[in-house]
Amino acid sequence: MHITEIILICSRHPITKWAQRSDRVFLTIELPDAKDVKLNLKPEGQFNFSAKGSDDLSYEFDLELFDSVNVEESKAAVAPRTICYLIKKAESKWWPRLLKKEGKPPVFLKVDWDKWQDEDDEDIGCKSLGFVQFCKLDMGGADDDDDIEDDEDDVVESTNKGTPYSYFQ
Repeated sequence: MHITEIILICSRHPITKWAQRSDRVFLTIELPDAKDVKLNLKPEGQFNFSAKGSDDLSYEFDLELFDSVNVEESKAAVAPRTICYLIKKAESKWWPRLLKKEGKPPVFLKVDWDKWQDEDDEDIGCKSLGFVQFCKLDMGGADDDDDIEDDEDDVVESTNKGTPYSYFQ
């Protein structure tokens, strides 16, 4: 068997980013135009992913998450460029790492700095809208606080329409 045949038999691992809050974990699998996507999450924290890429090669991985999860309240969505999974933790607490096993994580697993929030920053008063956070911004004068709240409602409604992340609401 040649090395090229071995490579074709082996599956590849797509870049997977993660971030957390005390009650949930965000997983974003970067695999544009994925086909035959299979996601399996078990209550003990076992997560399995497999799909075919636009190149018709197989991509898959298995993760043993740090702790138990609530499968019924976890949600997934397949978008054109990514597969997103919002995993609800069984117990609301910060995990010291994503995986149960200590040590260096797999090379395809990366921190999602765009979604990352430190444990100390969780209660700073921002509204969390799935992956997007909006803090109350005073764009007008001091006398139009009611207008700001109305504007925030409009932003939420327009942000959720037709986006791949609307399932997080």
